[in-house]
Amino acid sequence: MTKPGTTPAPPPVEGDFYDLAAFLDEEDRLLLKRVRSFMEEHVAPVINVYWGKAEFPFEVLPAMAGLGIAGLAYPGYGCPGRSFLADGFVAMELARIDPSMATFMGVHGGLAMGSIYLCGSEEQKQQWLPAMARMEKIGAFGLTEPDVGSGAAGGLTTTCRRIPGTTDAGGWILHGVKKWIGNATFADVTVIWARDVEDGNVKGFLVEKDTPGFSTEKMEHKIALRAVQNAIITLDGVRVPEAMRLQRASTFRDTANVLRMTRASVAWQAVGCGRGAYEHALRYATKREQFGRRIGGFQLVQDQLVRMLGNVTASLAMVTRLSQLQDAGAMTDEQASLAKAFCTVKARETVGLARELLGGNGILLEHDVGRFVADAEAIYSYEGTREINTLIVGRAITGLSAFV
Repeated sequence: MTKPGTTPAPPPVEGDFYDLAAFLDEEDRLLLKRVRSFMEEHVAPVINVYWGKAEFPFEVLPAMAGLGIAGLAYPGYGCPGRSFLADGFVAMELARIDPSMATFMGVHGGLAMGSIYLCGSEEQKQQWLPAMARMEKIGAFGLTEPDVGSGAAGGLTTTCRRIPGTTDAGGWILHGVKKWIGNATFADVTVIWARDVEDGNVKGFLVEKDTPGFSTEKMEHKIALRAVQNAIITLDGVRVPEAMRLQRASTFRDTANVLRMTRASVAWQAVGCGRGAYEHALRYATKREQFGRRIGGFQLVQDQLVRMLGNVTASLAMVTRLSQLQDAGAMTDEQASLAKAFCTVKARETVGLARELLGGNGILLEHDVGRFVADAEAIYSYEGTREINTLIVGRAITGLSAFV
């Protein structure tokens, strides 16, 4: 009981208002606690410095590798084989502290490892996945191009051509440019998607960082996800042996299977981004004083906090159910697309409300919220814009395609 004349201590700051983490089993909840401890102890104290300098905090990778979260939902090949639900909660927990770190893991453990897991041969899985799960090898995913974003399904300009005079056991030559490729400046292996000049189909290749003709240039002057090392990749006559072609990737449908699997994770990242901003704003509101009282006691501030919490809770409920469907093998493209579109919109609204609550302090990096505001913009667009995901859902509910 609070003594008369004293100010009551604020309740604990907790963004999972409906305790949706209770759907996880005990082992996964313990994992989530370890991830939270890692992010709060290792990442939170340094991330603003790295974000401000647009550099990646390589110093935290050994401890991150020790969590065993890379390729979390894949069974076998040295991967943990946990549920997609656990993988989603981990993605949210990473983004809750810093969306750049969540994006790093989404690219490495999701897109890169996922491409090998879904599209690689048995030999390729055995060669790459165990080391990538231990984070001894880091992966990147090269799909987007300078002039090709949403239209990747039919418009890739990066080409692959079988080396003349070779048989099926021979090799390939890759030409083209990729853009916005996360992790690419330091990745050990990059999955490159290219159009076969002979049959017009999209194929995938594993390209190691020191391959002749493969070069990367860090993209500068980003205003979002600044700790993520995005690069422009140039492929100038890169020779890749047949053994490094993803053996189960023969059309863009196979690429799309990877994107479908990881799109849910991006929705989880959006929830984490919004949740992080909300929790910072709530903590601020219970400490900041104006007009002789804590601002959390003002009606307009409480309205902002409740709107933020509503967005986070609705989004978290949506992605929780989405991952349950994914674990059951029942998730559809349109369900993943709806979650990505909805959760990123709500994240943008939530971070905006958090910035508004902090006033001028909301644009100072030291208060964290401004970083979430900027990062939400990138999450809103990558792995399928709201417009493209809307068209996917619209086609499903009307039976009519509005794609051009």
